[in-house]
Amino acid sequence: MTLELNHFEIGGNKLTIIAGPCAIEFIDIMREIADKIKTICNKHDINYIFKASFDKANRSSIHSYRGPGLEKGLVMLEKIKKEFELPITTDIHLPEQAKPVAEVVDILQIPAFLCRQTDLLVAAAKTGKIVNIKKGQFLAPQQMKSLIQKVEESGNRNIMVTDRGVTFGYNNLVSDFRAIPIMKEFGYPVVFDATHSVQMPGSNGDSTGGDRRFVPTLARCAMAAGADVLFFEVHPNPDKALSDGANSLPLEQTEKVFKNCKAIFDIIKQENN
Repeated sequence: MTLELNHFEIGGNKLTIIAGPCAIEFIDIMREIADKIKTICNKHDINYIFKASFDKANRSSIHSYRGPGLEKGLVMLEKIKKEFELPITTDIHLPEQAKPVAEVVDILQIPAFLCRQTDLLVAAAKTGKIVNIKKGQFLAPQQMKSLIQKVEESGNRNIMVTDRGVTFGYNNLVSDFRAIPIMKEFGYPVVFDATHSVQMPGSNGDSTGGDRRFVPTLARCAMAAGADVLFFEVHPNPDKALSDGANSLPLEQTEKVFKNCKAIFDIIKQENN
């Protein structure tokens, strides 16, 4: 199944990339990322969806930066949407956020830790927007079927599912690429989150660490496994990012990574057609 979004198709014969900063910081950073990645994606014939979070409600520490909040965050996201003519996605954490967020964004993202929250899934589904369910680190890919059914039975078949690694032991995630073909059997586009998959949860004590060196490797593997969409957290200076800098892809590296991933994506699509 493919999904129609604005002027393009998700899950068809063209790679789609979701990318942007983890949390909304400053509008200038958002503009820099949106402009650069839109240019790269246009050059390489890739669909582009801008992503940023108005609130990171599951930070390791109560003192960690969360974002500007719902009201200010939606204003900034709408500016990026209109200025760069881009579809937008962001995550929601509470059922009551679904309706106001859906008035601005094109895809509602369900965070991995909240993927089983029925009220949240139902509220997102009822907006009619595309709902991207991120697979919890604690779930097997087969378990995503029941979460998909919650959205379907709420009257919405605009669904995407995202893999972002599995927890094995403490402070680490492992990517099992069997998850991609397993989840593709459910009939919806499959996303691979290449940056959250290199997180090392809680490894810094009061914050989450990560190892961004492995982002390109995991992204290429996901393409070979048949993923339809790639998700990246991107920052011009990851070491200075206010959220998830350790696993963010440097903006200067994006073109090389995107180009290589598209080449693999195209080969797999040709073999399967």
